[in-house]
Amino acid sequence: MTRPARVLIVAGEASGDLYGGLIQRAMREGAPATPRDTEPHSGPSTAAPPIVFTGIGGGAMRAAGLEPLADAAVIGVTGIVEVAARFGAIWDAYRAASRILSDPATRPDLAILIDYPDFNLRLAARARAAGVPVLYFVSPQVWAWRRGRVRQMAGLVDRMLVILPFEEAIYRAAGVPVTFVGHPLLDLVRTHRNRRQERARLGLDPDRPVVALLPGSRRNELAAHLPPMLDAVARLRSEFRDLQSLLTVAPTRREEEIRALAQKALPGQPLPVLVREDRYDAVAAADVAVVASGTATLETALLGTPMVIVYRMNPMTYALARRLTDLPHVGMPNLIAGRRVVPELIQDECAGPSIARALRGILTDPARAGAMRSELEGVRARLGEPGAIGRVAHIAWDMIAAARGGAR
Repeated sequence: MTRPARVLIVAGEASGDLYGGLIQRAMREGAPATPRDTEPHSGPSTAAPPIVFTGIGGGAMRAAGLEPLADAAVIGVTGIVEVAARFGAIWDAYRAASRILSDPATRPDLAILIDYPDFNLRLAARARAAGVPVLYFVSPQVWAWRRGRVRQMAGLVDRMLVILPFEEAIYRAAGVPVTFVGHPLLDLVRTHRNRRQERARLGLDPDRPVVALLPGSRRNELAAHLPPMLDAVARLRSEFRDLQSLLTVAPTRREEEIRALAQKALPGQPLPVLVREDRYDAVAAADVAVVASGTATLETALLGTPMVIVYRMNPMTYALARRLTDLPHVGMPNLIAGRRVVPELIQDECAGPSIARALRGILTDPARAGAMRSELEGVRARLGEPGAIGRVAHIAWDMIAAARGGAR
């Protein structure tokens, strides 16, 4: 019997974990048939050859059958200071993945590395040394940080699959085999209820304004963003007595953690409605959202909800970041649009008074909110066609077949 295909798959954050779980499922569904599968026989059909996924991820990847080496929720932090605090756990995870690559008994047919560049590019070098082909999905933001990494990737990555249209030309110019597969969020961002239905589900008044808070999925993001977001809501509530708020909870976070942080930040203040299930419906039902820079800004854009983008990091990390990039925007919708279509409040501006001021401008100006929704439609149009995850799975199987000396 043919040995199961083995894949090392690594994601270090919530969005990567989501994509990783979908890739695992798509690869199982699209597994090529063995010769036995195509031969006539009277018994039950033979299943497609199994595939074993080992690596680093979160709940979505574990639910899709990952044999975990480490938990993405533990090692998924950003910033120099923040990474230093978790260095032991990150180093243990790296060594565990490296052992999988170096041991002939466990060496995979393919390494699928999803975003998380500082970790995954080092792991790509180990994979290359071990003769394991590397498929890299979701490009590091080389157009924003350390552009020299593009040349580095030419020697580390066998196939780069990008999800933003302007990234393809960057890698092709550097000699990296690259394919724009479209953005997976085009398949994922869907709603099931209209605004009034969703507000009723959440116990919110359908006729009163709603602000959605999306502080991020990492621990350091929550600590940096949730207090000023809550402060902004408290300030606005003194003006808009009927203001309501909701707060999305990432799959990698516990509600108890959110409650404790909120109570510490603003003791005695009412907590927003916490939303874990059907988060897209909840955000689409809001009049405006405050969103930590990252994947959630693009999700919110695809839902057509006007937003204010915020981000705050350790001052030392921010000072270094300013030296490494000259981008005019940090929010993904603004980068894709090529202009400022939604407000950005970064670092010192990520504070309760500034956020409240930006939200007030949207809540009190229907024309401005409508114009923002139109701009966000343009962002959607630039993201390609649905079906990205299926294209990734197909390419992954082709790479496995090539590595094993066969044809798909």
